[in-house]
Amino acid sequence: MEITLRIPDDVAKRLSAAGGDLSRRALEALALEGYRDQTLTLYQISEMLGLSRVETEDFLGRRHVPLSEINEADLDREAAVFEAGSRRTR
Repeated sequence: MEITLRIPDDVAKRLSAAGGDLSRRALEALALEGYRDQTLTLYQISEMLGLSRVETEDFLGRRHVPLSEINEADLDREAAVFEAGSRRTR
């Protein structure tokens, strides 16, 4: 899904001046909020941001967001993704 945000030009300039890709920063902020309010799982954050599990944990840690408990369904999904990836590299 693609989402368009409309923000005032002066606000966009200010946010852009802080550095980084504004679209990526918005996506990361959405992911962080979704994880904080338990709408999104660690796995979903990983998919959203295109990160591995370890990279996602690092991403959350750098933003001082504690990890919630990982459920069995998330572990099963990660195992399936890992298995599929290892089959492709054989």
